[in-house]
Amino acid sequence: MNRNIDIALLRAFVTVIDAGGMTAATGTLKLTQAAVSLQIKRLEDLFGETLITRGRRGFTLTREGERLLVWAQRMLALNDEMLLDMETPEFDGEIRLGIPSDIMTAYLPMFLKNFVRDYPRARVTFNSDSSVNLRRELDAGSVDLAITTELSCDPGGETLRLDPLVWVGAPKGDAARRRPLPVSIGWKDCTFVPPMREALRRADIPWYGIPDLRDTTEQVAAVAADVAVMVWMTSTVPSGFEILDETSGLPPLPPFMINLHLPRSRPGHLVRELARHIRGALAETREVAA
Repeated sequence: MNRNIDIALLRAFVTVIDAGGMTAATGTLKLTQAAVSLQIKRLEDLFGETLITRGRRGFTLTREGERLLVWAQRMLALNDEMLLDMETPEFDGEIRLGIPSDIMTAYLPMFLKNFVRDYPRARVTFNSDSSVNLRRELDAGSVDLAITTELSCDPGGETLRLDPLVWVGAPKGDAARRRPLPVSIGWKDCTFVPPMREALRRADIPWYGIPDLRDTTEQVAAVAADVAVMVWMTSTVPSGFEILDETSGLPPLPPFMINLHLPRSRPGHLVRELARHIRGALAETREVAA
């Protein structure tokens, strides 16, 4: 039959030893001397051994009492450590960052590593969506701050970097010369689509979008297979792809802004700190050369 040791009895035992007697231990334990004596008696009954011998000069630990003292100190230390860990929040706070998937790989490492180093108990979660939706989610409180890619910046936003929009294709591919032009498009409300559509209209180039490529990996795969071209910002073009210049026959595209948006209400400390890290990292290079 399993038996359990009452931690309170062990604490009384160790406190008596540390205090030098039962009378001295009453203040720490907030018990009467009779109650302290009873707890030591219950502990001795549990083990069937005398733990403390009392004499005129105080008390002395028996051999069994010395053995128990080592175990009791270890168990109390583990008990207190467990309580502290369980009562301490796993993290200091959670920040929900909205960021389009096509810029995550290029931009997250710029600021996130240093932020996590400075705030190791903060948890950052990501919501990947189109810039249009991220603005809506920020207003609705679904994200705490948002990094967006936009042609302009509203008064409530902050432009962090200007990044040219470019055509991207497979190395030595011929998708750019097909007509109608096949274009790999992600979100239906992707902010790159309207200026791309206008540029193709002015150049009188017919085109069509490759459907159902909401995932960035799928977009990149379609371009790698020379099934289509895509429109991305210069700084986010994946390694191994070709930025198509005017010799490709495709029209020039306008530069885009990478903007930071905070909630209208005053953000919390961690949100402000993450925004500070984002500004510091992206401000090192305000413009990206095409």
